[in-house]
Amino acid sequence: MLLADLVTTSARVAGTRSRTAKRGFLAELLRAVPADEIEIAAAYLSGTLRQRRTGVGWRGLADLPAPAAGPSLHLTAIDARLEALSALAGEGSATARRAAVAELFGALTADEQDYLRAVMTGAVRQGALDSVLLDAIAEAAEVPLAAVRRAAMFSAPTGPVARAALTGGVAALESFGLEVGRPIRPMLASSAADVAAGFGPLAAAGPVVVDTKLDGIRIQVHRSGDDVRVFTRSLDDVTDRLPDVVAAVRSLPADGLILDGEALTLTEDGRPRPFQETASRTASTDGTGNGPVVPFFFDLLAAEGESFLEAPGADRWDALDRIVPPAMRTARLVTSDPAEATAFFEARVADGQEGVILKRGDAPYDAGRRGAAWVKVKPRHTLDLVVLAVEHGSGRRRGWLSNIHLGARDPGANDGEGGFVMLGKTFKGMTDEMLVWQTERFRELQTEDDGWVVTVRPEQVVEVAFDGLQRSTRYPGGVALRFARVLRYRDDKSAAEADTIETVRALSR
Repeated sequence: MLLADLVTTSARVAGTRSRTAKRGFLAELLRAVPADEIEIAAAYLSGTLRQRRTGVGWRGLADLPAPAAGPSLHLTAIDARLEALSALAGEGSATARRAAVAELFGALTADEQDYLRAVMTGAVRQGALDSVLLDAIAEAAEVPLAAVRRAAMFSAPTGPVARAALTGGVAALESFGLEVGRPIRPMLASSAADVAAGFGPLAAAGPVVVDTKLDGIRIQVHRSGDDVRVFTRSLDDVTDRLPDVVAAVRSLPADGLILDGEALTLTEDGRPRPFQETASRTASTDGTGNGPVVPFFFDLLAAEGESFLEAPGADRWDALDRIVPPAMRTARLVTSDPAEATAFFEARVADGQEGVILKRGDAPYDAGRRGAAWVKVKPRHTLDLVVLAVEHGSGRRRGWLSNIHLGARDPGANDGEGGFVMLGKTFKGMTDEMLVWQTERFRELQTEDDGWVVTVRPEQVVEVAFDGLQRSTRYPGGVALRFARVLRYRDDKSAAEADTIETVRALSR
């Protein structure tokens, strides 16, 4: 199958808001994909690559060769080239990587270039990724959706699930199961604005568990004898990069373990170091960094050959407490009092943690799903920043200006004349109405358009919410926003009234 066929389907999916229609378009394509290309197609349609990492980021894809006149590359050919690209390492690999990217993208049409670049940078915007794709797999294979979702719990990539469903039906899907050493999709939490908002619905089922949300990286750790494997939230294997976590789990008095938790680096007084320092350890292939990475576990999914996946949370946490010592567990509170839960939340934030997760004690572990049984609460920070540039939209946002570049005011820049310091980008929080408005607005402020980024006069103020700040070598201010999203555009403020870089740095401290 040509990549162009996926591009056409993705555009159709992006062009409708109907979940039923999206599912139908995807199912139609999946029925037509040859068996040996099902896994590749499913990966691309869910916005990912089979290779996970290729060594090529957005900078390496910013300047592409002239597009081909017509489509020619099939999915298997593209996958093979990406596989070779991901294997490049050592002296001369950077030059070889640039040449490989130019050769691959030079064989693609303009639309194919845009689509593959979006897949490689995690920027596919079609309004339907993994969740709708699972629905489409069930429809295309004519199997129960429950069977597809169950299999997906036990498979990190969606591709193997799609191939099993389309080639082997329900019997093939039933072969997927919990296995120590093979990562499963993590259970996710929905969000609430504050503890009170999240507490009420959960309290109807009994006392609420208030668990600490650490400011670290999500880890899933598997142990079989002395073999310990550590996986990230995205299910990348980072075992070699976290030897401290491996040693800690080997010390536990149980085998056949699957543990869910967080890992972070700590200061000498036990407070979490900036998130970026912990994250840099998972990016370091030699496992070096600022001090040890300490694991803290909040759930137990298997022990001694027994699966706890479908057990109530209270039973899982009792088993966790029997196996994992307090020093390796997150602090939690069980209460029916929302005021007590709020006090616990405030204390955890004061300790430097991200917030809390409110949990129902009777709920099973819903792998890969973001349900109502877990609710995260984090303090919300806001800043008034200035838009410095905006990027052309892709997928459903094609034709609009979408991703905005955010800057803080720097009064001391340019020998005291003032300027702006970039803190990051965001496309989140934008309604269709906002996209229409900002496209018109930023065209009015446009000073340059290179076909990808539109540079604008720094006049428009936008209020953004964000979860925290991290150190950054990419941006000259040394800090970057984490999970920024647009709240509103501020026409009541001029750029001279935007928040300064010093205000941002003070928050990071």
